[in-house]
Amino acid sequence: MPERKSFQNYIQLSPSSLSLYMECPKCFWLQKINGIHRPQQIFALQSNFDRILKPYFDKFRKEGKLPPELNGKVEGKLFEDQELLEKWRNALRPTLKYKHPRREGFFLAGGLDDCLFDGRYYIPVDFKTTGSSSFEENSEKYYQHQLDIYNFLLTESGYETKGLAYLVYYKPKEVSGEGLMKFQITVKKMGTEHKRALRLFEDAIELLEGPMPKSHSDCQFCSWANDFID
Repeated sequence: MPERKSFQNYIQLSPSSLSLYMECPKCFWLQKINGIHRPQQIFALQSNFDRILKPYFDKFRKEGKLPPELNGKVEGKLFEDQELLEKWRNALRPTLKYKHPRREGFFLAGGLDDCLFDGRYYIPVDFKTTGSSSFEENSEKYYQHQLDIYNFLLTESGYETKGLAYLVYYKPKEVSGEGLMKFQITVKKMGTEHKRALRLFEDAIELLEGPMPKSHSDCQFCSWANDFID
């Protein structure tokens, strides 16, 4: 069994790392305890589109408008404080961060894509780009925990939320002769729960405080990782 790395003074978890925890506890443990990461995937469609969509939303923010695909489908308007939003978006140096009060050295943090404000409540917006309709049809399975966490982090940072978030799916539909890509856009309203976010965080902490889990039967990376720890 691999030894724990001794230089870690704290462990920071995020919506993406908790996605890994839910998918394969062993890969999650190896990443956070021993610094062994899965091979990086070559095609990062989601991150590339995030870099395009955020400035696109910012353009409408400056005009005090919603993007047309959100009109009549969401509560509130785009959060106006661009400077603060940029801090909330920064996942590398997060300002939306929660330190567990009883589990020393464990933090939960995340970066928003965007945020709505209805005059009282803050409502996270998360962009998703996919070529498959299965993700839209199974939103709760794939993305519920992420939205739970964003609302939890906003609340713990002193911003009032109402148990609500939105997923905005941009599904590539066709490419025109000018190289312009058209999208099928779906806006999905999702309820959130703070207790669920905290429970997931604490379950992941408990796993990290224990021994390395067994390989997951459906994980193609577990056998690859064994080459580094045997």
